[in-house]
Amino acid sequence: MPDVDGYIFDLDGVLVDTAKYHYLAWKEIAKEFGFELTPEHNEQLKGIGREVSLHKILSWAGKSLSEEVFAQTALRKNESYLQKISHIDHKELLPGVLPLLQQLKSKGKKIALGSASRNARLVLERTGILPYFDAIVDGTMVSKAKPDPEVFLKAAEALHLSADRCCVLEDAPAGIQAAKAAGMTAIGVGSPEILKGADKVISSLANG
Repeated sequence: MPDVDGYIFDLDGVLVDTAKYHYLAWKEIAKEFGFELTPEHNEQLKGIGREVSLHKILSWAGKSLSEEVFAQTALRKNESYLQKISHIDHKELLPGVLPLLQQLKSKGKKIALGSASRNARLVLERTGILPYFDAIVDGTMVSKAKPDPEVFLKAAEALHLSADRCCVLEDAPAGIQAAKAAGMTAIGVGSPEILKGADKVISSLANG
């Protein structure tokens, strides 16, 4: 890991294996519009907010909704997701997460979450890692979705650190773009082919 003072983690696909539940919930919604959501489509939904994701799905399906029905559909997706994660516990943590958080804490590093999820705190609580975080910036606290850097800049501010002293760990292209736009070091977690623009790419936090 780079020698910085603060580490800002994305949630789904970096810390916890809950991205699959988002995919299943969106797949159900897409099917209502006669559209089959593939894993390839889902890659484009990673790291972005609920409304932006729904706009993308409607565009792919060639459908449009009234403002009221759009809001109801976004809400139903979230309810479906919450139902799917109601059983989760520490077993949803991805490999290497707990040792890395423990290592960073032992070195006196500051840790924040920077996620588009509006259920981030709930997930951190249920997986048992909430105490490791000095700050949480989630989808309820930002007005602009990644690749806008707002979520990471707010996280740095909450940690009382300048952007250049922060490192972001992300699994989505939009998140890598947001981190670089914020002036931060960006570590991609996943595939180098997908996470172009990252300063470094690792296959998982266990291989950092």
